[in-house]
Amino acid sequence: QVQLVESGGGLVQPGGSLRLSCAGSGFTLDDYAIGWFRQAPGKEREGVSCISGSDGSTYYADSVKGRFTISIDNARNTVYLQMNSLKPEDTAVYYCAADPVSGLVHEYDYWGQGTQVTVSS
Repeated sequence: QVQLVESGGGLVQPGGSLRLSCAGSGFTLDDYAIGWFRQAPGKEREGVSCISGSDGSTYYADSVKGRFTISIDNARNTVYLQMNSLKPEDTAVYYCAADPVSGLVHEYDYWGQGTQVTVSS
């Protein structure tokens, strides 16, 4: 069965960096897109970034463009989200998700359990 496990969240000061990992099992990344989403308390879930496992094409939300970088390691079936210049408004639970279709506006088929990112001094 498809499983996604996020890791790498934590507490960081404004301006700091974190790298999130999304390890997939039960499927091959070549056939899927992986998206990163986040949800802050009291807010709707927001699409952050996604990457196509087949051709490596990427997409970023305007709120993170230039600060976050998504990458893929097909050999490890793992997707990373490097987050730099973090701001307090980046605080949220971050989820990775898998779907045959890339993009951030549709519902993904498979979801991880989430990892908390807190940006605070």
